Amino acid sequence: MNPHATPMMVLSLILGTTITISSNHWVMAWTGLEINTLAIIPLIAKSHHPRAVEAATKYFLTQAAASALVLFSSMMNAWATGQWDILQMNHPTSCMLLTAAIAIKLGLVPFHFWFPEVMQGSPLMTALLLSTIMKFPPLTLLLLTSKSLNTTLLTAMALASAALGGWMGLNQTQTRKIMAFSSISHLGWIAVILVYSPKLALITFYLYVIMTSAVFLALNKIKALKLSTILTSWTKTPVLNATLMLILLSLAGLPPMTGFLPKWLIVQELTKQEMAPTATAIAMLSLLSLFFYLRLAYHATITLPPNSSNHMKQWYTSKGPSTFTAILASLSILLLPLSPMIHAII
Repeated sequence: MNPHATPMMVLSLILGTTITISSNHWVMAWTGLEINTLAIIPLIAKSHHPRAVEAATKYFLTQAAASALVLFSSMMNAWATGQWDILQMNHPTSCMLLTAAIAIKLGLVPFHFWFPEVMQGSPLMTALLLSTIMKFPPLTLLLLTSKSLNTTLLTAMALASAALGGWMGLNQTQTRKIMAFSSISHLGWIAVILVYSPKLALITFYLYVIMTSAVFLALNKIKALKLSTILTSWTKTPVLNATLMLILLSLAGLPPMTGFLPKWLIVQELTKQEMAPTATAIAMLSLLSLFFYLRLAYHATITLPPNSSNHMKQWYTSKGPSTFTAILASLSILLLPLSPMIHAII
């Protein structure tokens, strides 16, 4: 790929995201989503590997279908109410269609099938973009229309996402697929609270972005695409590996780390809304995710397979972790003391 193409694609991603999150009109929001889709496709297919081309094709087809549904639902709403304003989504059928369209874009169950495959076919840094910045515009549309959405449908999709994200991640050996199912599971937590406390859903998303970015940057540093690579990486970057273990435990939601904060607040808010059974179910389902995060952390720091001395002495000339990775790792582990302040905001 031309060296000038990547910055152009990244700028297009920023432009598309900005247009969507700042628009009041459905057509402008749809335009931003389309710019985002077209900008990320070359980054997915950059390696020209058949797997990458397949991932780009799958991504294009699913996102095109979702964008068509967004446009269709907004047109139905405009036909019924005479309004193109995003905040005036009042038509019940339009709300159902919009929820389905955004679920396809986010990768919520039962529209999740494309996401792990696309993540597996993408380079690590593109997978990071797919897991974080590409989720922001559709999530913004859900937040803006949260007052009109079907609560029962969203809760059912959220619980299914938390269950399937944890269940499917158990037997994975590819790091990108593990992170894909982790993303589906976290989106379940965001979706379950979205109608009741949009601010808390947004804070949960921000913390998820920080933790996921730290994990991907660490995996990219040690070039870990499979669990077997993580097993031997401690010989090259012992400090980064120990930090990676802590970030993964934070992503799992273990106290006293950052990842515990959003889960704690969500369970508390659900209990306030008299949804104790939902809170109990989603808390129990997070144990599935906890298992594969623990397995990743175990691989990162504790186990070492039998291997020859030649295999252990790999060339490793790269410098240490970047300052940005260090900042993200610190935020991923140490933000729990801010919980009183965050609780006051929401």
